[in-house]
Amino acid sequence: MNIIVANRRSKPENLRKKFGEVAEIIDVTSKADQPWVRFSPFWPHGGIPVPLSDEIVGTSVEGIWQALKVFESEDVDLSKLEITNMKGLKRTVRRLGNVRGHRRGVNGDRLLRYREARELIYLPAYRWVLENCLQTELAQLRDLAEQKSVVLLDYQTNGDLEDLKTPLSHAALVKRYLEDDWPV
Repeated sequence: MNIIVANRRSKPENLRKKFGEVAEIIDVTSKADQPWVRFSPFWPHGGIPVPLSDEIVGTSVEGIWQALKVFESEDVDLSKLEITNMKGLKRTVRRLGNVRGHRRGVNGDRLLRYREARELIYLPAYRWVLENCLQTELAQLRDLAEQKSVVLLDYQTNGDLEDLKTPLSHAALVKRYLEDDWPV
């Protein structure tokens, strides 16, 4: 199985030169076509258990991640758990001040540092989506990757949980899941 993660901003002709004409290039961002857009953390699958939060669910992985983020001027924002149109999910430093951390669950009494939040919030939420919402699409990717190289396009390419300089790539997480190499 040959799965590669590449930056979505790359020119198609450069991707073809680098990975070959026969490679299957698949965008898995929020700008992708069906069914691949469903891999986007912004996609509103619904019913996603919010990690560390008994019986509370969110609509999207990004909504969960943003909802639990705590800023200098604002605590959790549970309205992010309900957004279904993939818009207005981001909460920014420019508007809310520096990020203090992620709340350890909706009613958590402590804040998680970035690395810990990745492990305890983002990874479980995204893995739940892979295991409960995307098995058909994962099987399609697995079948394609057995026949030829598959290039997954994402805005980020970082698949290393420990590399805190850049956000995690959900495409890299898809690759790691398919290769049975989940980060934790």
